[in-house]
Amino acid sequence: MAFLKRYNQIIKSNSIKLFYIILLASAPLYAQQDAQYTQYMYNTVSVNPGYAGSRGHMSIAALHRSQWLGLEGAPITQTLNLHTPIGYRGVGLGFSIVNDKIGPTSETNFDIDFSYTIYTSREGRLSFGFKAGANLLDIRFSELNQYAPDQALENDINNRFSPNFGAGVYYHNEHFYAGLSVPRFLQTSHFDESSLSTAKERMNFYFITGYVWDLNRFLKFKPTLLTKVVQGAPLQVDLSANFMLNDKFILGAAYRWDAAVSGIIGFNVSEGLLIGMAYDREITELGSAAFNDGSFEIIFRYDFIKTRGQLKSPRFF
Repeated sequence: MAFLKRYNQIIKSNSIKLFYIILLASAPLYAQQDAQYTQYMYNTVSVNPGYAGSRGHMSIAALHRSQWLGLEGAPITQTLNLHTPIGYRGVGLGFSIVNDKIGPTSETNFDIDFSYTIYTSREGRLSFGFKAGANLLDIRFSELNQYAPDQALENDINNRFSPNFGAGVYYHNEHFYAGLSVPRFLQTSHFDESSLSTAKERMNFYFITGYVWDLNRFLKFKPTLLTKVVQGAPLQVDLSANFMLNDKFILGAAYRWDAAVSGIIGFNVSEGLLIGMAYDREITELGSAAFNDGSFEIIFRYDFIKTRGQLKSPRFF
């Protein structure tokens, strides 16, 4: 715990900065987690490479998340991904970039996804996915060193490179989907033994599922579940329930187990363009803090639909 104790000494005069540095320092000492999303149901390819190409046409999405608004150094995440089927042999390809910032740290992940899909029935599809990626890590120790000079904090870490790979399986039909994945298998140490910390990029196990009910001609209902397991961190369970009206308007709510509640809205601007927004409110002690105004997330997704006749209605997952 030397890393945490050193930061505690450096900024003990400022309680808010102490708080976010503890958040920063304590988690990496045990397990480095992947970026967190509320609208995971529209960003599945980021966690499961088997999803690549499953929409039946090229799809591109951009997401921004600002967590714990008002808290200096809180997480900020940007994601850009593109995936598409290739030819008629069940092959899908994808590419994604994820930039995640927490305090003086910044991580950027570049991933290439490959999937192969087989037909299990007239509507059922089972996809096997592989992900190859690279991680770039920056830690600006100099931003912390201004509070109390310390020789151990003089050297920043710039673009520390580490490769990784992952895999996933994904099944879907017209109304149901489920997937199991591990986006990163290698438990990469970000620092050597002589450094301030021995943070490791541990394996994150994801299970995702959902079902779409056609309540009537104009209204669809979709409950979803995302479970994430990583060694050294609490089990994360996200539940959501969304309604789609006239294949245009989406309204829903989500619950992150013992952590937050969320409101979700979305709008299909056209056959191809979806805009979605989410707002989270912590239900822990952090949520009642005066400097925490909740978390905000927005996503833009565009599907390059060539022939409307290929789809019965806009895909709800």
